[in-house]
Amino acid sequence: MAGRNDPYGANRDFRSDFRAEIREFLGTRRARVTPEQAGLPVYGGDRRRVTGLRREEVALIAGISSEYYTRLERGNATGVSESVIDGIAQALQLDEAERAHLLDLLRGAGATRPTRRRPAQQRVRPAVQRIIDSMAGTPGFVLSGRLDILAANHLGRALFSPVYADPARPPNNARFVFLAPQATEFFRDWDKVANDTVAMLRSEVGRDPYDRRLSDLIGELSTRSEEFRRRWAAHNVRIHTTGMKLLHHPVVGDLDLPFETFPLGGDPSQSLLTYTAEPGSSSQEALDLLASWAATNDDIERSASANDSEPSESAETAD
Repeated sequence: MAGRNDPYGANRDFRSDFRAEIREFLGTRRARVTPEQAGLPVYGGDRRRVTGLRREEVALIAGISSEYYTRLERGNATGVSESVIDGIAQALQLDEAERAHLLDLLRGAGATRPTRRRPAQQRVRPAVQRIIDSMAGTPGFVLSGRLDILAANHLGRALFSPVYADPARPPNNARFVFLAPQATEFFRDWDKVANDTVAMLRSEVGRDPYDRRLSDLIGELSTRSEEFRRRWAAHNVRIHTTGMKLLHHPVVGDLDLPFETFPLGGDPSQSLLTYTAEPGSSSQEALDLLASWAATNDDIERSASANDSEPSESAETAD
């Protein structure tokens, strides 16, 4: 699994990786649910040695034997039924993203061999590029599962000009969040953005654990950022489809921008991200000013286009 030592060693036991991920994920979920939250009586008071639920308590709520749940938490995922998964999800109070992540891990633990990885270089369909280019006044992006910015329109490049300042291509939101000094100023709610970024990467690892570029990214962030390592160890996952982004742009100042994310049907690993502003708001005025600035400052477009046209090291190396 991404983030562990020697992720692509010839003698690597991929099933053991999934078993470890299942153990750590379920263990962290148990630790956050108290008996009171689960509706169970509390015995022992201060003598309890666990902060959350015991394994036998999870099994009781899920309607399975404690021996079976213990084997499952240790990664023995053979033949797990839908009803058992539903019971565990209810006992651990898993949300939609967490349940989906657990299913991904169980499927991986039960697989006979690693699934085929995606190609190293992802392409954005020309029709998708034309769609985001036609979105006048709306910053638009195409993101990969590892949070690469694969494409953007003119206003999108202007809005994320601090991210594009990194010469590495494609620009990567996660790398910017954790490694760029200006990220804490650009994202006014940096702590929330950091948590969400890690949770999205953790979800992507469950969906595609054999993507080498994803593994390399997580390894880089784990090595270079204590903030990333601490959040990664929490095993939180999230589906990130809508919300509010609080930005401080170096040219136009503060913007409060609602965002929406849409999966691209023809490319399941890609998503379309758009930002808007409330009509008549100060954020709309700032976005309009940014559009005017971008129209008269072609250096952003020329620089981004020149960098995008140069093959990156990761793009030249096929898996």
